Order: sequence, then C-alpha cells, then structure tokens
Amino acid sequence: MRATATFTVKAFVPTELKPEPAVTTGVPVGVATMEKTFEGDVVGRSATLFTAAFDQATGVGTYVAMESFEGSVQGREGAFNFVHSATTSGSDRTAEFFTIVPSSGTGDLAGITGAGGLAVDADGTHRIWFDYDLG
Repeated sequence: MRATATFTVKAFVPTELKPEPAVTTGVPVGVATMEKTFEGDVVGRSATLFTAAFDQATGVGTYVAMESFEGSVQGREGAFNFVHSATTSGSDRTAEFFTIVPSSGTGDLAGITGAGGLAVDADGTHRIWFDYDLG
C-alpha cells in the first residue's frame, strides 16, 4: 500500500556532538535533532537524529537521518522507525535511500515493513511517501 503526506520541520537543533577522533575533511560533519509534523495519509510527529557532511557555502553534501514516528498511517495508530539518506550537489537529490526499520512498529503498525521517499517541491513543500505492508 502507498501512503503520502506533507511535512513541516517544527524544530532543527544543531548539537555539539562531534566525531571522535577528530578528522579534518573538506566538508564538515555535524549532528542535529529535528522534530517534524505530518499531514495527509500520514498524521503525527517524528523525532529525528540528523547527521550530515555539508558545505553551507556550496550546498554540497550528504545526510543520514534516523526518525522515530508516532501517529497514524492511513488510520492505523502506532509508531515505527525509518531511515533515509541522500546526496546533493546543490540543486538535486541523488543516491537516495529510504527504508522502514524492521520490527520497529507498535500498535496497529506492528509488523510494518517497506520503503519510501522524500521530495521537496519547487515551492518548498516537503513530501513523504511510504510503500508499506503490515505483517
């Protein structure tokens, strides 16, 4: 089944966490926490650990995010984790990865498996979709 939604970033908070041992690279690595809210077939919120190697000046980099979602997917209540990553050269998204973490579902979402994706429209609207099955 496919569920689609839009989301907004309610909070993006950079942390002081740094990789140890320190290694100097051409693009710095940073960590932040995020809170998102979702509307559509997916309704709820997520707490996210966000790690990126990103150059603010050029807009080039890669991120990896682990999200813990709670709410509903097409009316089924519960929680689960999903992970996603992508690379950008400044105006694109490549090397995208998105999967639901196996065995992470609770409530009506217990047994959820699948994959999905993210997109940002030209007007800045953030979209998410899940192609999922419930065990």
